Amino acid sequence: MAKKVEGWSRRDVLAAAGIGCVAMAAPKMAHATPQEADDLVKKLIGGAAPKEGKVQLKIKDVAESGAAEPIAVSVDSPMSAADHVKAIHVVAEGNPAPGVSSWFLTPKSGKAEVAFRMRLAKTQVVRAYAVMSDGSVWMAKQEIKVTIGGCGG
Repeated sequence: MAKKVEGWSRRDVLAAAGIGCVAMAAPKMAHATPQEADDLVKKLIGGAAPKEGKVQLKIKDVAESGAAEPIAVSVDSPMSAADHVKAIHVVAEGNPAPGVSSWFLTPKSGKAEVAFRMRLAKTQVVRAYAVMSDGSVWMAKQEIKVTIGGCGG
């Protein structure tokens, strides 16, 4: 039999602690804001101003389920020692965590392209950034409508 201290059993204390942990984590489970996504991008690309072009983002306009949406990112680059893509970053503004993925490339990568599946919590804008060896940053963005969210939403 569980020992009671001032009306609380051991199980009551453990249950209260568990509820407290969930309550503290709840704000982090909310969707990111576009401002949080912008702050993350600043950390990823530094002070460079991204320009549109060179980056192709291939993703459906409408996703019936956001559980595992295919996405492909390619960058127009010769991938030579003098001119290559150093990094590709993908950011989703409406997911619980805006940073989807980052890849770091070298000229030996051959092609500047990646393909993967990502979860999407809701209708949102997905952005892809390419950081070039000369320090310039290129981007593409696309809104995707999600009918059933894949991040618990």
